[in-house]
Amino acid sequence: MPLRALIFDVDGTLADTERDAHRVAFNRAFAEMDLPFRWDVPTYGHYLKVTGGKERLRAFLKDHPQLPQLSDADIASIHRQKTGHYVEMIDAGLLSLRPGVLRLLNAARDHDLLLAIATTTTPANVEALLKSTMGTEAPQRFHTIGAGDVVPDKKPAPDIYIYVLDQLGLAAADCLAIEDSAHGLRSARGAGLATIITQTEYTQGQDFSAALRVLDHLGEKASPAQVLQGRSAGERVVVDIPTLRGWWAESREH
Repeated sequence: MPLRALIFDVDGTLADTERDAHRVAFNRAFAEMDLPFRWDVPTYGHYLKVTGGKERLRAFLKDHPQLPQLSDADIASIHRQKTGHYVEMIDAGLLSLRPGVLRLLNAARDHDLLLAIATTTTPANVEALLKSTMGTEAPQRFHTIGAGDVVPDKKPAPDIYIYVLDQLGLAAADCLAIEDSAHGLRSARGAGLATIITQTEYTQGQDFSAALRVLDHLGEKASPAQVLQGRSAGERVVVDIPTLRGWWAESREH
């Protein structure tokens, strides 16, 4: 059976959204609520170990009992405001896709591979990013978009990938996941998916030992990616569909 689908994470994978979009949007929401704290770059990086924006804020407050403690309703309200700010920033064109992403998405379509998304971010965030970076019809590129609270347990639980596989009507062995974090890798592998990693500033140094390959990005002709971990570590590549099929086939050897 050939490779039939690629399943992409969003934040950090399609675009490097965390530091200069999600974090900034949270801080704007905090300011609107007159909350006495802001998240600097290292602090936000630390709490990225918690998946889900509401869950992230809850974990931060639990670790800082001297700060005002918010109800679940307050946290949900702040998160809605944050999402609004994030969508405004994305609609303004402040973020671009990571190197190689659009090229690979186009190539997947040309090779009749199904595309899907498995993410913990909200559907509104996903739609805003896709439309801003690829045009208003971009969400239709994807057969399935699994996002937000569509499953009860977020990454690193495998639930979102299990949901997406069910929507695709495919077995895990027929698909390849593309992620950027250890949580995402655990989620995908927990659902039985072979996975490659394109790490970011926030995720470098995490445990990616279960990945087929770890790269700095997907690469462009003028700027190839570097394979950081895996069989071809040290090589420079422009990740295309034949390359992914070859790596995916390695996962079938075991």
